[in-house]
Amino acid sequence: MKLEAMNYTLEICTTSVESSVIAQKHGAQRLELCDNLFEGGTTPSAGMIKSVRKRVNIDLFVLIRPRGSDFYYTEEEFEVMKNDIAIAKDLGVDGIVSGVLTSEGTIDVTRTRELVELSGPLPFTFHRAIDCVENYEEAISKVIDTGAVRILTSGQQSSAVVGAEIIGQAIEKFGHRIKIMPGGGIKSGNILEVAGLSGAEEFHMTAKKWVPSDAKFKSQVPMNSLQGIPEYERIVTSGSEIDQVKALLQEI
Repeated sequence: MKLEAMNYTLEICTTSVESSVIAQKHGAQRLELCDNLFEGGTTPSAGMIKSVRKRVNIDLFVLIRPRGSDFYYTEEEFEVMKNDIAIAKDLGVDGIVSGVLTSEGTIDVTRTRELVELSGPLPFTFHRAIDCVENYEEAISKVIDTGAVRILTSGQQSSAVVGAEIIGQAIEKFGHRIKIMPGGGIKSGNILEVAGLSGAEEFHMTAKKWVPSDAKFKSQVPMNSLQGIPEYERIVTSGSEIDQVKALLQEI
């Protein structure tokens, strides 16, 4: 797919006030605020949403996902999601990111449409649950039926760069009906490949880096049950990574 001159939108996924401020400072046009990146993202606390909203004036979208694992929710979990949307709207967010699947791996149109309607008039992005369905194109059609305005996807692959051609095919077929945004493993080293293969106008990335803890005393008692995650390091948005990505996109 040939690259053409256009205005790109860069959405940065953040999990803290610090990272949100960095993302805005370095030119991100939109934030997706969440928690627990190692579970694929969950709903951030009301306190976090409120604090970030006070510090940034770019578009602030919030992930509504009550837990990690799959996207098939109990009635109790669905009730939590609806409550969280109401709270996020009261706190002044600009958009909602969420979605629900059935146990058979299809889009739960009824439940997702209810979330879309509750989010209104804010725009609704259907998140990467789309990458966990059995029939990708059928799922996109069903997401359109829910009233969502955007889909975040890796093209059902391990990363958006691997799935870029699939995303491009989806944009060609459905792009006149819904925005389709690549996300998953995007970085400065592959952004031009993703852009070229997909023809996308919006991109989602974490732009993360690991920062060592400032704590002087470091206990040997583990607090993290997930293997491979450092106890005394944290993830922060990298301003220089955002700068590199924006510079590359501007050169197109």
